[in-house]
Amino acid sequence: MKTYSKDDVAKLIDHAVLKPNSTVEDIKANAAMCISRNVGCLCVRPCDVALAIQELAGSSTIVASVIGFPQGNSRSEVKALEAKLAIEDGANELDMVMNIGRFLSGETAYVKADIEAVVAEAKAIPVKVILETCLLTPEQIAEACLIAEAAGANFVKTSTGFSDSGASPEAIQVMINTVGKTMQVKAAGGIRTWEDAVSYLNQGCNRLGVGSTEALLDGNVADGDY
Repeated sequence: MKTYSKDDVAKLIDHAVLKPNSTVEDIKANAAMCISRNVGCLCVRPCDVALAIQELAGSSTIVASVIGFPQGNSRSEVKALEAKLAIEDGANELDMVMNIGRFLSGETAYVKADIEAVVAEAKAIPVKVILETCLLTPEQIAEACLIAEAAGANFVKTSTGFSDSGASPEAIQVMINTVGKTMQVKAAGGIRTWEDAVSYLNQGCNRLGVGSTEALLDGNVADGDY
């Protein structure tokens, strides 16, 4: 088991500020926190990308924008436009939500094309596909991973943090077993303690989605759903 320092973990965190009531001041305060704690990435809503880029100027923290968040049911053209505008605003990465309803309907070609529409806009920008694993069986998680891989995405991610539950070791293991050699894996949702974070990293995750980063890094129990 690898031993991680606070700085090691901080650099692998995508700090999420995604609640509907997050204000401009919240974005500014969280950007300042990311700078002070050397957090790797600040993940924000599309409307906040330009502000986050402005607040993080000159720092090592990058910005990710969510796409089709949180339900994943926007039309593919809308997701693609959202991706295009986020990149124009300076986003370094994109976290898109898979169309879960279409996936559960067996429309795998639709789901693949939906992801491809965002990947095409992203070009060299990494795309993370949120599977919402709490709504899927292990077999479905594996199938969704393979679709995301075939569509050209760079990461598979467990959760939005806005559904029934977040990451689980069981879901992560399926993801790693399925595409761990060809894609990166992000655990998100419900990561509330230092032990949670280190456990997922030692399991093979490349990135962590966390909402209460300071509490986690300081060894406290994070609150909230993300």
